[in-house]
Amino acid sequence: MPAYPRAVSRFAEAVTEGSLPPSPRLAAPPRPRTVVRLWLPLTPLFLLLSPFPLLLAPLAWLAPPALRPGNPYAAALALGRLLLSLGGTIVHVDTADALISLRIL
Repeated sequence: MPAYPRAVSRFAEAVTEGSLPPSPRLAAPPRPRTVVRLWLPLTPLFLLLSPFPLLLAPLAWLAPPALRPGNPYAAALALGRLLLSLGGTIVHVDTADALISLRIL
């Protein structure tokens, strides 16, 4: 004779009938992750486009004084140094569905 009333045992059976975990055979197989590797040759592109900021620097004098850099030519050269220093940068983005690797040359 069990130590608990019959109503409790019937309730436990009713609860376990609908809460069984799904069979492992019925579960979908895991999808393979997508791997994307990109090489971006941006440094040669920046070198080809480098004369344009220097040519457009005099237009910075037309900007309002609050937005205008002190020396537009120095600002253009600083921006060029920043863009050229990106060479050799590797960026990895890791998600559940994909692995993305960006290499800036």
